[in-house]
Amino acid sequence: MRIRSLGVIDDAVVELSPGFTAVTGETGAGKTMVVTSLGLLLGGRADPALVRIGAKAAVVEGRIALRPGTSAVLRAEEAGAELDDGALLVSRTVSAEGRSRAFLGGRSVPVGVLAELADELVAVHGQTDQQGLLRPARQREALDRYAGDAVAGPLAKYAGAYKRLRAVAVELEELVTRARERAQEADLLRFGLNEIASVEPLPGEDAELAAEAERLGHAEALASAAAIGHAALAGNPEDPESVDATTLVAGAHRALEAVRSHDPALAALAERIGEVAILLGDVAGELAGYADDLDADPLRLAAVEERRAALTALTRKYGEDITAVLAWAQEGAARLTELDGDDDRIGELTAERDGLRAELSVLAQELTNARTEAAARFAEAVTAELASLAMPHARVSFAVGQSEDPEGVEVGGRTVAYGPTGADEVELLLAPHPGAPPRPIAKGASGGELSRVMLAVEVVFAGTDPVPTYLFDEVDAGVGGKAAVEIGRRLAKLAKSAQVVVVTHLPQVAAFADRQLLVEKTNDGTVTRSGVTVLEGEDRVRELSRMLAGQEDSETARAHAEELLATARADG
Repeated sequence: MRIRSLGVIDDAVVELSPGFTAVTGETGAGKTMVVTSLGLLLGGRADPALVRIGAKAAVVEGRIALRPGTSAVLRAEEAGAELDDGALLVSRTVSAEGRSRAFLGGRSVPVGVLAELADELVAVHGQTDQQGLLRPARQREALDRYAGDAVAGPLAKYAGAYKRLRAVAVELEELVTRARERAQEADLLRFGLNEIASVEPLPGEDAELAAEAERLGHAEALASAAAIGHAALAGNPEDPESVDATTLVAGAHRALEAVRSHDPALAALAERIGEVAILLGDVAGELAGYADDLDADPLRLAAVEERRAALTALTRKYGEDITAVLAWAQEGAARLTELDGDDDRIGELTAERDGLRAELSVLAQELTNARTEAAARFAEAVTAELASLAMPHARVSFAVGQSEDPEGVEVGGRTVAYGPTGADEVELLLAPHPGAPPRPIAKGASGGELSRVMLAVEVVFAGTDPVPTYLFDEVDAGVGGKAAVEIGRRLAKLAKSAQVVVVTHLPQVAAFADRQLLVEKTNDGTVTRSGVTVLEGEDRVRELSRMLAGQEDSETARAHAEELLATARADG
């Protein structure tokens, strides 16, 4: 990795050994920045506070060797990355303003792609992970991870059934708790639909009746106007001396017809006057028919007004006109059908809920059985690892149990509480020495014991669910003496099958490393390119002496350091 402008690191290159690399240095020298850098390359959260003061951005670049044909290679190629001689070039930039960019194999990619690769490439563990192991939920996750498909299969089915049960329960509760409101809504809809049905309105009927009422209300005036218009056009038979428009136009037409052959222009006018005469005759005839057909019956007018009043009562409640009223009735009928079907829906949901609860009982029992079986194997494997970590008499076990809950599901003949991951409560127990009762590690383990339990768990995982690289950030805290030597020895053994990187203060651990990197600041408080060095020979002895006694030149410390290195080489 090359690290620039990150924390105290100005510009440094970190070359990690394929086996076991120990990163050492004074407190505050920047060792943890190595862990932080790797975290950024693996899609970790970008914190602008990490950017070195005065710099525009922090940059971390890494070259990761991949095994051909692995899913990590396939995922990288899917993202458009190109491999460089079997290695993947990864880069992450974090600006002082908080913006973050990621590059994979020369291609800009979302940070989430790096995180996807991280799950398959590196297992990172630090002090926070130790604290996480104290939580029962994390202990259950660890057990499920160890159990593999034996738990993953039924857990996936259980999770699907549990999710559906939650959805059914929510819908059922809503239907039941709102039953009164729905009943009131249904009664109002029935009343309205019955009221509309009793009137039986027709589309557009209100507009037609309004026009008819207007006509009937002014029948006498309309009849008189039609008679006067007809007399003006066609003459008044009771007054032979009257002059009408039809007669006058006919006279004009005859006069022009007599001379039309002498002038084409006059002939055209004669034709137009003829058209006027025909039009006048048509209008006069229609006026006569209108007057004959006009109904001035007051009984009909009363019937029309009564019908209009009934329609108006509907438009006041259900719509601005009859068309809107009919639309309301259509929607209301559909909603009433839905409401009337709620009782059937409640029955369906109740049956589905009971079926899902029965299914969850079966799946929860499968999970309990699988976890119980895996817990025995897991505890035995971790206990065996603790024996090689200077805890030869310690025993680890898992308590897999459930809590009574009358509203729960039936598991093992009891009604117990259940959740999205089953009904089991998993707790990791530790008996540090013979005769000691097993106690939850949160209560019964010291800091050093917890570090070793966590390391043992990871070593067991390495045998069942391996990743290429393991990174431990001071997980050996609280450990010293012989236990520290055994941790170093066990990490070296793990490094035979995986790459192991450890940030440590313990010389007993660092001595077992294939490569030891020293991180040190310059006088101005920064770590430069020359500030991360590979220690060999005399330099490594001096650093181990400093770690042992705080004195690089102490003869006693040097002798102890050389002895540690000799022990480590002998084990190798």
